[in-house]
Amino acid sequence: MARGKRWNVADVLEKKQLLIAVNCIAALSIFFFGYDQGMMGGVNNAEDYIKLMGFGYIDPVTKDPVVTDSLLQGGIVSVYYLGTLFGCLLGGWVGDKVGRIKTIALGAAWAILGASLQCSAQNANWMICARALNGIGTGILNAIVPVWATETAEHTSRGKFVAIEFTLNIFGVVVAYWLEFGLSYVDGGRSAIRWRFPIAFQIIPLLFLLGAVWYFPESPRWLVKVGRDDEARYILERLRGKTGDDEGKAEAEFQDIKAVAELEKKTANRSSYYAMLFGIGSGKLHTGRRVQLVIWLQIIQEWVGIAGVTVYAPTIFRIAGFDSNKSQWISGLNNIFYMFATLICVFTLDRIGRRWTLYWGAIGQGIAMFLAGGMSRLGIDARAAGNIDSANSYGAAAASFVFIFTSVFGATWLTVPWLYPAEIFPLEVRAKGNAWGVVGWSIGNGWLTLLCPVMFNAIGEKTLYIFGASNILALPMVWALYPESNQRTLEEMDLLFAADTPWVWDAEKNFALLKEQNPGLVNTARRGNSVVDPETGLRRSMRESGA
Repeated sequence: MARGKRWNVADVLEKKQLLIAVNCIAALSIFFFGYDQGMMGGVNNAEDYIKLMGFGYIDPVTKDPVVTDSLLQGGIVSVYYLGTLFGCLLGGWVGDKVGRIKTIALGAAWAILGASLQCSAQNANWMICARALNGIGTGILNAIVPVWATETAEHTSRGKFVAIEFTLNIFGVVVAYWLEFGLSYVDGGRSAIRWRFPIAFQIIPLLFLLGAVWYFPESPRWLVKVGRDDEARYILERLRGKTGDDEGKAEAEFQDIKAVAELEKKTANRSSYYAMLFGIGSGKLHTGRRVQLVIWLQIIQEWVGIAGVTVYAPTIFRIAGFDSNKSQWISGLNNIFYMFATLICVFTLDRIGRRWTLYWGAIGQGIAMFLAGGMSRLGIDARAAGNIDSANSYGAAAASFVFIFTSVFGATWLTVPWLYPAEIFPLEVRAKGNAWGVVGWSIGNGWLTLLCPVMFNAIGEKTLYIFGASNILALPMVWALYPESNQRTLEEMDLLFAADTPWVWDAEKNFALLKEQNPGLVNTARRGNSVVDPETGLRRSMRESGA
């Protein structure tokens, strides 16, 4: 079997060891993503940064930041998401053209440039441009890394591997938060190091990512797409094994990928972003429907409340009655609980599926948001009435429900909206399809980054009721519109979305019919616990067919 021109990790490792190595490199990118998200919360509280950017000052008595130009402050933060929007579209296009590995390297190099410009910024205009550039690099990585990880993993464990990566994502948030919390004590928090060092720190994982990714295997599915069949076979054999019980697995998967790739080329004659958005020329592939599903799933992910809790947790805790210093360290503790909660998803996502994960997550999150808002209001009223003991009790209850919310989110809604777009698109446009998911994330995050300060200032704790209601609205949307992708191969997704209506019940009925009519189209599903077909024993069926 063919090997690449340079030494590759796939030449040494195989099967589970190789998958773990691939996911470790993917996790570097995900760690950077989380760190970059969590970083700006502390930067916005740095005295030197506030003065240099010119949007406020530090109160000499309370030592709290006082923002005099909230539009400038919010604009510096949110322009990053404008960059991610353009970056993900660029990453999806490049990823389908030149491959996943080269695109990851491009994203890392671009993000290093953006981070370097940020940590050396001398004024607001400089910072805005640097944030936008950094966002482009992040968008490129977010568009392609989940695709690469998904295309190398087996369909029975895709969710587990992506969930592990997102534990590293929240670990990045935790590192950013506590690093900045510690730096706030250097020179009383007045030194420029409080914000310049945390920004520069993100360059370290990016340098590791840029240097290491060249020695990792390309996606076998992309290799098939561009006609490099021998390389694809070799990498699949290293990923799946070819001896003992694994004999024939790689070849069967390779043949499935080839068959579906040829079918997609005949069915889909338009692959531009515009054609994908409106489903032009996609026929029974219904790429336009899939694009809408992933965009709105990412937007909903932000509106269930995580954008507000992640960025404005100290504000929520102050509403609940805690002073500024206590609000800061409680927010940091909340992030630690958040990180450990993501490990729950590692054990549940491939067992109960994507839909049930979203169901129980939305219910738990909605209840927590309503109760956090209610307890905050009771605490505010008790404090106004002079009943400090009751106010403190209600404040502690409100904080507890915020902890519960972030824990449930980490175990459910954090991972699925990132995994689903990487699973459901045709091979021909998979990187671009995942990019549309990042577009939805950019819109949802950028929108709420600007709206949250306004909502908290205008309606206070009632903002949490809006998040709670969003969770309730998410339930019927997921039930009616989002088919289950768990335990189904990437090649089966074209059959799953072949129905002419958007409803889940029609998709499942049509999927079962197509599987019955085309038993040889997708053989890979037989290797795992398929939703439609039970395990039938690949090696035995192959011997019986003479393979």
